[in-house]
Amino acid sequence: MQLFRDPGFNFDALWALGAAGEGASEVGEVLTAVNTVTKAKPSYQTFADTFQAWGDRLAAQAAQAGRRGHRATQRARALRASRYYAQALFYVLGTDAPETEEKVYLASRRAWDAFADLFESPVQQAAVPYGTAEMPVWFFRPDEAKKRRPTVILTNGSDGQNVDMWSYGVAAALERGWNALVYEGPGQGQMLFVDQIPFTDRWERVVTALVDYLYQREDVACERIALTGLSMGGNLAPRAAAFEHRIAALVAMPGVLSPWLGFPPEIREVITQSEQETNRIWNEDVVPALTPELRFLVEKRFEPFDPAVMRAAREGRVFTDVWTPAQRIIGLDITNLVGRIKAPTLVLDYDDEQFYPGQPRDLFDRLRSPKEYIKMTAAEGAQLHCSPMAPQRHCEVVFDWLDQTLHP
Repeated sequence: MQLFRDPGFNFDALWALGAAGEGASEVGEVLTAVNTVTKAKPSYQTFADTFQAWGDRLAAQAAQAGRRGHRATQRARALRASRYYAQALFYVLGTDAPETEEKVYLASRRAWDAFADLFESPVQQAAVPYGTAEMPVWFFRPDEAKKRRPTVILTNGSDGQNVDMWSYGVAAALERGWNALVYEGPGQGQMLFVDQIPFTDRWERVVTALVDYLYQREDVACERIALTGLSMGGNLAPRAAAFEHRIAALVAMPGVLSPWLGFPPEIREVITQSEQETNRIWNEDVVPALTPELRFLVEKRFEPFDPAVMRAAREGRVFTDVWTPAQRIIGLDITNLVGRIKAPTLVLDYDDEQFYPGQPRDLFDRLRSPKEYIKMTAAEGAQLHCSPMAPQRHCEVVFDWLDQTLHP
């Protein structure tokens, strides 16, 4: 499973390739893009430029299909365009045009919205109040029949996009007669790239607002609402379930007690007890020694937690305050909250988990609710963080457990 020698590029390419299983990419398109990047010499610039070009191409072809009345083709191409823009979006801050980050996000969002607008059973888009802001949500249902169905709330991670939720929940839910709710919370999607609202360490407020929205609908079986969390969402969803007890079942993919422990130790060691001393070390000792690769890494990893990091990166500057985003990330630790979870919980883990090794099992051991632990393995091609090459198998495991747990 090696498309690039660089582990970051390789993981992202595998992620795009695996999305083909649910139609969110095309194997030939992804491998052609990989060959293009390889020929041009892999870099943040060549990776972003290549996948953005594929997004532009598919978006234009989708519009062309629409003008000719080919609705199914238009929908399929719009979904793939959203996927390829999302691949480019991840690396924009490392290119010579970091100021285009919002533009690339909006391109992916337009393609996603076009896909949703063309869906067989109309997708209902809404804005759910969150403080003084609003969270964009998309409500998918398998058909237009007005009957109450089990519903899954799909929670993304720190750098995922809506199109990821299609491969990791929406398609599988609809095939099984479930509703599915996709949303962009603080630190994600529109709320991050446009509204510049960072992650919160009170994710229960986010999920409670979503559950309130679902309770107002006539097509939701309110006693059968499940919550999943993908990637860092495996921290956010359990945090929410520790307080929001209307959640009937919880899935952490993988279980994450402390996102901060997923950061490189060299970065974690910079943070001291003193804000002033931490920022002095950062600006005097660390920033001057940053390579372009490390600079991109810290900008990308800290961006969802502090708008100041985003603004500086988009302007080509290194942020000067590392203390503030670090404290927000450290505040996401749920080690002492897991025991409050009452809902039956499935915790996934992965062979060769590269970001949160050991944390899924630790979270599972701390649970007091009915629980199950499942390891996705290399023997079944489902290794690495979130099983990038096996989203279908991933969803089979998750939804079989959900169906069994919430059987009427």
